Amino acid sequence: MVKLKIDGQQIAVPAGTTILDAAARVGIKIPHLCYLKDINEIGACRVCLVEKVGMEKLVTACNTEVEEGVEILTNSPKVREVRRINVELILSDHDCKCVQCVKSGNCTLQKIANDLGIIEQPYKDVHEKTRWDFELPLIREASKCVKCMRCVQICDKVQGLNVWDINGSGYRASVGVSNNRKITEADCALCGQCITHCPVGALRERDDLRLLRDALADPEKITMVQIAPAVRTAWGEGIGISKTEATTGKMVSALRRIGFDYIFDTTYSADLTIMEEGSEFIERFTHKEQYSWPMFTSCCPGWVRFVKTQYPEYVKNLSTAKSPQQMFGAMAKTYIAQKLGIDPEKIFSVSIMPCLSKKYEKGVPQVDDAGHGKDVDLVLTTREMDRLIRADNIQAHDLKEEEFDEIFGEGSGAGVIFGATGGVMEAALRSAYFLITGENPEVDSFKSVRGMDGWKEATFEIKGMKVKVAVASGLGNTGKLMEAIKQGEVDYDFVEIMACPGGCVGGGGQPVKDGYEFAEARGEILYGLDKFSNLKFSHENSAVQLTYEEFLGEPNSHRAHQLLHTNLEDWDLEMNR
Repeated sequence: MVKLKIDGQQIAVPAGTTILDAAARVGIKIPHLCYLKDINEIGACRVCLVEKVGMEKLVTACNTEVEEGVEILTNSPKVREVRRINVELILSDHDCKCVQCVKSGNCTLQKIANDLGIIEQPYKDVHEKTRWDFELPLIREASKCVKCMRCVQICDKVQGLNVWDINGSGYRASVGVSNNRKITEADCALCGQCITHCPVGALRERDDLRLLRDALADPEKITMVQIAPAVRTAWGEGIGISKTEATTGKMVSALRRIGFDYIFDTTYSADLTIMEEGSEFIERFTHKEQYSWPMFTSCCPGWVRFVKTQYPEYVKNLSTAKSPQQMFGAMAKTYIAQKLGIDPEKIFSVSIMPCLSKKYEKGVPQVDDAGHGKDVDLVLTTREMDRLIRADNIQAHDLKEEEFDEIFGEGSGAGVIFGATGGVMEAALRSAYFLITGENPEVDSFKSVRGMDGWKEATFEIKGMKVKVAVASGLGNTGKLMEAIKQGEVDYDFVEIMACPGGCVGGGGQPVKDGYEFAEARGEILYGLDKFSNLKFSHENSAVQLTYEEFLGEPNSHRAHQLLHTNLEDWDLEMNR
């Protein structure tokens, strides 16, 4: 233990503790902008400077370790003056049109500047000009970048794709796409983790709310929205209400007030995905010699982009089943339209997703099989939905509990846990067990694939057959797993991959609170919903059963393959459709 004094308080902390962490232990908050624990501890912003008594030079609290007997001042006159100057200099290199920024009110730089009482700018405005294609799903506004390096470090250390880097030097230094490439040339998976870890508004998703407003205002369009399982765990964060208040029923109520004609649950098509993917796995598993192994899940388009650029030889191993988003889109303009007596040409199909790469996926031509334009016309992130709610001045305490529209608002607990890492695998194994044995397994039989470990594996026995599975989340972990498979170090039958750490609950389209990671807590919400659900198995979803009885015939039928499957080898990676 190391004894020291911080702002007059005598404390003892373990050797190796940083000044920033030591101060936090006694309730002293030192402001910081670039710092991300264990990821970005480079002291680039110089906002966390503190004074060591007896030392002339100020030190960065985020990466300076405590020393025995030292006295630290976090708000001495010298610290206050230098910190203020540093923030003013950062602001001179930043487009401060805060009212037009998606991070306004949730921006770390804005808060620090406000806390320091900076209301005038003594330095010349020299912020970089933005040059970007604003039709892309991922938007980078260089004029707002503070060169904190967070995006670089997240992409390098967590996702392993090295998309971002520092270009230039000195005052001309700028963060941009690495090796002076365009983003469309950089093998970006569109996971959006750079967005969720940016402390300002330099990175964001393409805003598609105007397209939605146009559709809502068009009397010739019937707006039909699907909501992904992970959205219900986070939507309240962006409008400032608690987890207990942010119920699924109130979320549905808010969307009805906005004016959607039909509101359905993507959990229905998640269950449909399980039926198709589970049946496909059984077909492959019982005819092993005809297929390449392992079989991979394919419902995460960020993972699909990753495997197509990094490990293209394994694309043939992907399940051909579409994602729940695209399955719902195909059903919306065929069976659902038929069931509701709607002209499919009038349907404007919207999905609300926790994900950035879904904006790319809906534009891939190979997923449009319903015959009525795009199967999914528009994708909004959870953050965009929250902005929509705020724009309409909808007050959460005024909302009543409302249900999804009938039939296609039904979903099982297995479909709900799709949004958490391991959830797709667990849901698939629950139904695969039934399809093989004719009996339901114990609900918790496959729960060992749960948890936040970046790479998990397990072996299960179904009717005397051993099935070895693996689950990975985060593309850095995925890269390690893929290398192990490629080198023959591991051997699996079925592998689930999600591009974002923790799964869709930690997706690049979810609400952000700087310095906090919510994926694990959000995942627990989904498992809680599964625990108390009356339906535990995808094959028991009556809407899914009706879909097969009246329209598709059976899983992996010819019609199911026409509408619910896709040739992933034919997908291109063009972003701006």
